[in-house]
Amino acid sequence: MSATADHAEERTNPAARLGFEPGQVVQEIGYDDNDVDHDLREGIESIIGQDLVDEDYDDVADVVLLWFRDEDGDLTDGLVDTIGLLEDGGQIWLLTPKTGRDGYIEPSDINDAAQTAGLSQTKSISVAKDWVGTRLGTPKR
Repeated sequence: MSATADHAEERTNPAARLGFEPGQVVQEIGYDDNDVDHDLREGIESIIGQDLVDEDYDDVADVVLLWFRDEDGDLTDGLVDTIGLLEDGGQIWLLTPKTGRDGYIEPSDINDAAQTAGLSQTKSISVAKDWVGTRLGTPKR
């Protein structure tokens, strides 16, 4: 694929910039039919070539997509619980509402929760109209 085609895909598929790869198992936590970004979800599924697995999935995943809003409870606890769902070297995409949206979480709170959970924050990007994605790396086991 050419560089031009890569950029075109990034414009048409919001998930293209997140680094998903065909065949990855992506587990989705915190899904809410009313406020997730369905275009982003469909974009991820088109890249990995299969449906996202839900919270009841009973094996490890390559990536966990964690939709989290301020009212969802303690972020540190949510991240710690998520680590156990991942394959060694797996990553978490923490999706939180953008500034000014209901459920917004301060970036400093995300950083504190990630550090407390033993995760390293690698990047944050706008992933959808109402959502920011923060990629968190897991500790080596």
